[in-house]
Amino acid sequence: MNELSVLYDAPGPRARRRHRLCSVLFLLVLLGAGWWVLRGMAEKNQLAAEKWSPFADDPRVWTEFLLPGLAHTAQAASLALVLALPLGALLGIARLSDHALTRRCAGTVIDCCRAVPVLMLMLLANEVYARFSNVEPQQRPLYAVVSGLVVFNSAVLAEIVRAGILALPRGQSDAAHAIGMRKGQVMRSVLLPQAVTAMLPALTTQLVVIVKDTALGGEMLAFGELLQQVRLISANYGANTIASLTVVALLFVALNVLLTSLAVRIERHVRRGRKGTGAVVVNAAQTSTPT
Repeated sequence: MNELSVLYDAPGPRARRRHRLCSVLFLLVLLGAGWWVLRGMAEKNQLAAEKWSPFADDPRVWTEFLLPGLAHTAQAASLALVLALPLGALLGIARLSDHALTRRCAGTVIDCCRAVPVLMLMLLANEVYARFSNVEPQQRPLYAVVSGLVVFNSAVLAEIVRAGILALPRGQSDAAHAIGMRKGQVMRSVLLPQAVTAMLPALTTQLVVIVKDTALGGEMLAFGELLQQVRLISANYGANTIASLTVVALLFVALNVLLTSLAVRIERHVRRGRKGTGAVVVNAAQTSTPT
């Protein structure tokens, strides 16, 4: 069986040579840009050993700053995802409702939450907690960051859920309705399980966005996440801001790569499960013993 895509032909010898040439040129440009950056840092004395030695010689940089900041980042991101995912699913399903009022209300909420910058939502939540709640000042930045992330990302996830459901063939729901299933049963037992597989790549991307957006709370609300630790490290160990930012950026990259790898494994497992089992929709109420 021919495994070539029907959308385009396989590249010929000239196309392959052109692709290799473009790859080599891109690599040379990338190496040149890296060399230019490193030369500029060396001229500004940013590659001196004393700028980077605290991260290798002093364990307190990790135990008192970087690792606690990484834990706070993971805490805020995980709480935001756990709260935003079910809320986004409910909003996405509500936007597909047959009732016009429910559909319009859900659409208004989604559009408003997506239109407001997530940083503004964090600042607004911080003011609300400061004026109208008994949240302790030490915990207020965490509450504000998580609240802002939940409000914004639930609206984004609602659109992902809606798009995933609408992407399914209409015959799926028609077949379920034909055997007597109600709309709630169709959504819960037929559409959502299949839509999850299509939504996983977009959900993974949004998880990475949530992790990165925690840095907004560190800059504006003094939330002790990774980026906020750069100021503390610079204040305690001298003018090594670039070194601190580089290490924090690498930690963000490592965290996001780990999350993406985990999500890819989950996606592969789910897809294998979908291929390996044939799902048959049966309504028990309609099943009868033949006479």
